[in-house]
Amino acid sequence: MEKPVKLLSVGAFTLDTILRLDTLPAHQGKFIASDGVQIASGMATSAACAARRLGAEVSLWASAGDDAVGDQLVAEIEAEGVDCSLVRRVAGARSALAAILVDAHGERIIVPFYDREAQADPDELPADLSAFDAVLVDVRWPGAAALALNAARANDRPAILDADTAPLEVLEQLLPLATHIVASEPAARIVCGHALDPETACGDLASRTDAFVAVTGGAAGSWWHDRSIGSVRHVAAPRIKAVDTLAAGDVFHGAFAVGLAEAMPPEQALRFASAAAALKCQRFGGRLGAPDRAETLAMMAAHWPRRAD
Repeated sequence: MEKPVKLLSVGAFTLDTILRLDTLPAHQGKFIASDGVQIASGMATSAACAARRLGAEVSLWASAGDDAVGDQLVAEIEAEGVDCSLVRRVAGARSALAAILVDAHGERIIVPFYDREAQADPDELPADLSAFDAVLVDVRWPGAAALALNAARANDRPAILDADTAPLEVLEQLLPLATHIVASEPAARIVCGHALDPETACGDLASRTDAFVAVTGGAAGSWWHDRSIGSVRHVAAPRIKAVDTLAAGDVFHGAFAVGLAEAMPPEQALRFASAAAALKCQRFGGRLGAPDRAETLAMMAAHWPRRAD
């Protein structure tokens, strides 16, 4: 790769307190953690950091309060090499927080808090999106996501939606604006309105849009609709022992966005994303486990020796 691609990531920006337990609580009480970290995170933020480690130049457009937590968030993500000059600081608002419990199998409980004032819709874009090779948005700041997706399409750039659990009205607002939709199983079920396996959900979503559609299923891999043959195809995830699945989806989306910006074919971009997410799952600490490019390419070579056409 001669010149790094430029990516804009739009959405969640939170201070995460991550605590590791042997098992997730099933009742009220006091539980002693075996490990813990406090880090700047959030869907778009974790994706931005992952994309930066994979070699992209990344800018984050997010919203935070003008409080000490916001100062900490910006300083931490800037230290990762992500440009935070577009981050909006809202006077009098509180920056977002999340409490997260992770068990010995890597599963987790996430309890986020977002100040409505800090998450108010922006009036305009903070930058000319033609300067970016791809735009990735999550569902946590819908007003900004809609502006960014529309601008990306207008500039003939990939407009990528990380479609995760959110109110149906938010998903219905953003889905038509994206050129590429990568949805979690829960989000796909919210949109489709009934319980479906990921493969069927992928086909159902694809029938509702002209966008590229994929549905992720964690350790089961991902499914994508290949419009050239009119059917759903599967990309298996590398088999690993998960330590912490927190931020695996964010790492997946950040890597997928880098792959698209670098003009990788869809299946190769999904394999790149799957390899990055699998590596992350082997490390505790949420987005801190995101891999670098050399590690990701090595895992791709180990699990898919023949390059996708």
